[in-house]
Amino acid sequence: MISAFESFVAFRYLRARKSEGFVSVIAGFSFLGIMLGVATLIIVMSVMNGFRAELVGRILGLNGHLNIYTQGAPLNNYTDLQNKVKNVEGVISAEPVVENQVLVSVNGAAAGAVVRGFSEEYLKRKPLLSTSITEGRAEDFTGDVAAIGIKMAERMNIKLGDTITLLSPQGKAGPFGTIPRTMQYRVAVIFDVGMFEYNSGFVFVPLSSAQRFFGYAPDTVSMLEIMSNDPQKIDGIKNAIALVTQGQAGVYDWRDANASFFNALQVERNVMFLILTLIILVAAFNIISSMIMLVKDKSRDIAIMRTVGALRASMLRIFMLTGASVGIAGTVAGAALGITFALNIEAIRQGLQSLTGTELFSEEIYFLSKLPAQIDWTEVVVVVGMAVVLSILATLYPAWRAAKLDPVEALRYE
Repeated sequence: MISAFESFVAFRYLRARKSEGFVSVIAGFSFLGIMLGVATLIIVMSVMNGFRAELVGRILGLNGHLNIYTQGAPLNNYTDLQNKVKNVEGVISAEPVVENQVLVSVNGAAAGAVVRGFSEEYLKRKPLLSTSITEGRAEDFTGDVAAIGIKMAERMNIKLGDTITLLSPQGKAGPFGTIPRTMQYRVAVIFDVGMFEYNSGFVFVPLSSAQRFFGYAPDTVSMLEIMSNDPQKIDGIKNAIALVTQGQAGVYDWRDANASFFNALQVERNVMFLILTLIILVAAFNIISSMIMLVKDKSRDIAIMRTVGALRASMLRIFMLTGASVGIAGTVAGAALGITFALNIEAIRQGLQSLTGTELFSEEIYFLSKLPAQIDWTEVVVVVGMAVVLSILATLYPAWRAAKLDPVEALRYE
């Protein structure tokens, strides 16, 4: 237990006199270093968590949790397979989808895109897409119409009701080579899902229209999109579906389709955690430096306290408490700063953009239209605990030197 005497002396040493100004400056830098290290670590981890959560949410909101397909060919006679898959436990829906690459041409401009065909009912059951419609209505998604993203509309100057031409490279053979398929669609829906890739490069059309455009029979599609009751726990469902398909088709899930992306995100997250932890470690070394200087400066005080009966253990606790107070105060301040910043990061970004006149978060580069942050309170506890432990460990050596100081030798050279 720390006595009142030890607490009084420890906190008295934190209030430096003019003669001890340099020690106080180093302690101040230690405080700032730990505060900034903890705050930065919390902010970066929250942003990385937010990125992953937002991307996973949008990917799962626009794609199936699992897909059934045949390698290099359309999926024929899908109805029987669809009915079998729907009976698998954990499967919510199994919807036919046609997907292919096209060239979008309008107003003299052209751009590559991915066409995805599905039913009007399926569009309404995709909450991310159905709630992101900025112009038009989901009920208009029938016939030869198209739904395009807001970025494609802006880039190609497309308005609601305009006609766009889709060209497919998979055309019919003619006397002069392959003749690309072309078809005109009226833009009935414009959406903004908050993800640049989909807002700029995807065109959604009704299933029957997509089948006619790509020359598919009514019972032929590109794949079946499976929605499960828990996208994070789909291994069992995937295995059950693989048994149902019995080699007729392959099965892959959303993790397989985005494995390289999420692996890169995880590696980056781990590297950032390691690099930013070094900031806290450097600040802890500053605590060691300031405490060693403080012990040297207070050697006469230590000797006097020892001669009047203070124990070595008391000296140890006094200087541990002095150094740890700097680290703990910096950790608490850093945690408060980091959490506040993370909770308001989008508003801060908007404010900085207004002040500087520059774009700080380009959705073309980062895929998302807003800077996300999601605080993981377990990670916050780990970061705070790590900073406190490093701060306490940094005080051990200087406190040990103070405790073993010989009062006779210290007073002899004064």
